[in-house]
Amino acid sequence: MKYIRQFGVILLVSFVGELLNYLLPLPVPASIYGLVLMFLGLHFGLIRLEAVKDTATFLIEIMPLMFIPAGVGLLSSWDVIRPHVLSYLVIAAVTTFAVMFVSGHVTQFLLRRGGKEK
Repeated sequence: MKYIRQFGVILLVSFVGELLNYLLPLPVPASIYGLVLMFLGLHFGLIRLEAVKDTATFLIEIMPLMFIPAGVGLLSSWDVIRPHVLSYLVIAAVTTFAVMFVSGHVTQFLLRRGGKEK
């Protein structure tokens, strides 16, 4: 029963994210609204960590299984992808390194800034 309650809390937050996506004319995916709502709820104590922790851990553990349908979709679209596969690989590599570079610099900046405040 505990897991069903925890899953219900996660689904409720996701549903509110879907409602916000429907009501607000912004180009933001519903999942992002849900993530921000969950973060704010946990941060401000509206949602206790114990109210979602076990089910969230389970969902994170099975996350690789959620990529199987996307992989199958890519394989079924191989005829469309094949002529542009090199372009896709270059874009994926460049953006991956760009994200790593920016994330590293932001992290270093925040760590240095945090050290000066002490």
